[in-house]
Amino acid sequence: MIEAPFPPSPTPPAPADQARALARSLDTATLATGLGEARWPYASLVLLAVDHDASPLLLVSRLAEHTRNMLADGRVSLLLDGTAGLESRLTGPRVTLLGEASLSDEPRHRARFLARHPEAALYADFADFAIWRVEPLRAHLVGGFGKIHWVEGAAFVGPAPPALMAAEAEIVAHMNADHAEAVGLYARVLAGREGEGWQMTGCDAEGCDLRLGGAVARIPFAHAAKDAAAARKELVSLVRTARSTES
Repeated sequence: MIEAPFPPSPTPPAPADQARALARSLDTATLATGLGEARWPYASLVLLAVDHDASPLLLVSRLAEHTRNMLADGRVSLLLDGTAGLESRLTGPRVTLLGEASLSDEPRHRARFLARHPEAALYADFADFAIWRVEPLRAHLVGGFGKIHWVEGAAFVGPAPPALMAAEAEIVAHMNADHAEAVGLYARVLAGREGEGWQMTGCDAEGCDLRLGGAVARIPFAHAAKDAAAARKELVSLVRTARSTES
């Protein structure tokens, strides 16, 4: 079951924040592209990562049908489904994201995707594979029965402070090498996830991402971080919160 990307709060997040948090919490999506000259809707399962601003990132082969479709017409839709594990899935959150897909040669995009999906390193260097970025144009959030909102692309994208983007790899490596206990604490206490050996895979302005095998967890920050120092403050605060919760 995918845990809620926001902890319970008396004040629910704004629709744009809820939609973006859901995107950050998932590692797969359903991609819809236009097939053939008639542009018939064609849906396929893809691995998902997101950039610092939550723009979707995909690693796909040009031999795949959906990639041929995107080369012909970059207009795509992504279904971001946060309903897994619910007894009544229609009560759970999901987002249909409309966007424009284009090839990316930005090294950061590739690094973020492979950090999120380390198993993809086995084929990422194959000549037919490439990273695509989806520019969000509109998002349709269904947060449950009657909780329906359209979110414009400019509201969907989140903060992407350059200082934190530059420091991300160092933060993640430091947490995994020197603070593995804290990472495990995040997963066990704050996300309610089981297992040993959780690794941090990303750190952005709004939180951090964890993975253990095929499972992922999203840990939101209480306050947006603009640089490494602010991120460290939030990570330390999360440890304190987890320890006080567990005791």
